[in-house]
Amino acid sequence: MPPQFRPDRRDLLSASATATNVPGAIPRWVLVATILASSMVFIDSSVVNVALPALQEDLGATAASTQWVVESYALFLAALILVGGALGDKFGRRRLFVIGTVIFTVTSVWCAVAPDIGNLIVARAAQGIGGALLTPASLALISATFTDETGRGRAIGTWSGFTSITSAGGPVLGGFLVEQASWRWIFLINVPLAAIVLLITLRYVPESRDPNAGRLDWPAAVLATLGLGGVVFGLIEASTLGWTDPQVVVALAVGVAALVAFIVVEARTPEPMMPLGLFRSRTFSGTNLLTLLLYAALGGALYFFPFLLIQVQGYSSTEAGAALLPFVLLLFVLSRWAGGLIGRFGAKLPLIVGPVI
Repeated sequence: MPPQFRPDRRDLLSASATATNVPGAIPRWVLVATILASSMVFIDSSVVNVALPALQEDLGATAASTQWVVESYALFLAALILVGGALGDKFGRRRLFVIGTVIFTVTSVWCAVAPDIGNLIVARAAQGIGGALLTPASLALISATFTDETGRGRAIGTWSGFTSITSAGGPVLGGFLVEQASWRWIFLINVPLAAIVLLITLRYVPESRDPNAGRLDWPAAVLATLGLGGVVFGLIEASTLGWTDPQVVVALAVGVAALVAFIVVEARTPEPMMPLGLFRSRTFSGTNLLTLLLYAALGGALYFFPFLLIQVQGYSSTEAGAALLPFVLLLFVLSRWAGGLIGRFGAKLPLIVGPVI
């Protein structure tokens, strides 16, 4: 399952710094558009899981090639999401948000009509590119619209809650569509959602960008993409080829080397894409590490749970998806309330209590 997008404090600060440039923003519509668009990305990260057996049989695919239907999407989403955020700061968040939504929609149709497994894998990779453009822009648009800390906390809590709900609800929807219609419908449902997103965005969401954004740090962008892509590819292939396979070793080595080079380049450039000085803050570093661990646990659970229920326990696709409903409902009920706690108690206490529970 692809990694969930984690709010970056630098994105929040740069976005809020430009909030005065968007006086015509209608917060409710901005929130609706960003939630719907991000939901498409997160639904497609999990909805495919319960459809894999039907998809494999219909296309006559091998188990290895079927696995890449999930992994090609994860690879490009993870590798390009940092670049997508930097492009939005430079060229306009709404512009990148719209471009990402259009790419995601077109490639969703491509996935739905794919005649063979090869076409489907390539289409899923292109879907990941669209997701990497629109997802970081979503949070930046929210932060540029909601300027006070309490309002921003509630908005981000709502965004996080709905996107987590849709990610967890993906298997529920996927199981129903696979049993009642066809696995191809899990991609076609993005089309009406995207049409609503584009209509709201073009009509109500104003443009915003980081006025302090200089030229795009292309060397860092290339190194970050190569580094994240190499590491993700190596980790994915290690599960089937083994850790000593030359492809895995080379991919991991190239990925790690590129990430080291990325750090060196960022330390020397006057306008870095990711200022390393942020990591001197214990709050920043600790929060990002905590969020990484939380989403790693959530992502792993949501990926393996349907397989356990379907292949081991003998559940149907719909039953396996429905087993996640209690989790989905709790997220829906509590996320906005939990986001509002930041204004009353600060961020530290909820970040401690939540993981403990």
